[in-house]
Amino acid sequence: GSWLARGAGEPPAEPGGDAGRVLARLRERGASFFDDLLRDCGLLRTRLEEALGELVALGLVTSDGFSGLRALITPAARRRVVARRRSTGAAFGMETAGRFTVLEPGEDDGERAAGIAWALLRRWGVVFRRLLDREAGLPPWIDLLRVLRRLEARGEIRGGRFVEGFGGEQFALPEAVGALRERRRTAADGSLVSVSAADPLNLVGLVTPGRRIPAIAVNRVLYRDGVPVAVREGGEVRILVEAGAAERWELENALVKRAVPAAVRAYLGTAG
Repeated sequence: GSWLARGAGEPPAEPGGDAGRVLARLRERGASFFDDLLRDCGLLRTRLEEALGELVALGLVTSDGFSGLRALITPAARRRVVARRRSTGAAFGMETAGRFTVLEPGEDDGERAAGIAWALLRRWGVVFRRLLDREAGLPPWIDLLRVLRRLEARGEIRGGRFVEGFGGEQFALPEAVGALRERRRTAADGSLVSVSAADPLNLVGLVTPGRRIPAIAVNRVLYRDGVPVAVREGGEVRILVEAGAAERWELENALVKRAVPAAVRAYLGTAG
């Protein structure tokens, strides 16, 4: 997504009010924990959270971990529910965000491309040009290619042909290569996985055949052994493979059912 990089030549707007005060404090004293900002900025907790949320949205501030960023976009009532369920072991809240740090504009383009290349490698495991067609705000492919070739020459990543059917150079993390080999040796078990079309795993029309499914949260894609077999788009279910009546019912049922892992239920405060 566009969070990977700011558009070239687009400096972020300077905020005012509470956000401006927090930004000035971070620039003056450096990376800080939430409690330090709470003490030094003289703001109420809710106002500090709103200020940090504004700074994160502007691309001016980041944190050591994702938990604080999740807390910023989670309603306060939901956070209170989660707080009462600490026994679930869910790491949640501003206190677990680590330090907040300023992201200053004007960083070196080479360093920026290197950071984005590593982010893409960690997201996908394997990176090639076609896979990035849906990403917004990335540097030109040639800039990323220079970084990836340099990482391969240093032995930090692998180059080769990891995904069939796509031309051009491909690069992968060593652990991703091992996972792909292990998957190839594993017999298909027919497992079904349903994801929102807004999930990065919606690769229909990019890596797998078929037309693209709009990345809207209510749309869904159903995979069987990694192959898309059904989609729900605009409230309509389409089966992408030949299937009898019984199999169609099974696929439609799996497509609309949303199985939520226990860890996610705990995070959302719905574990009972």
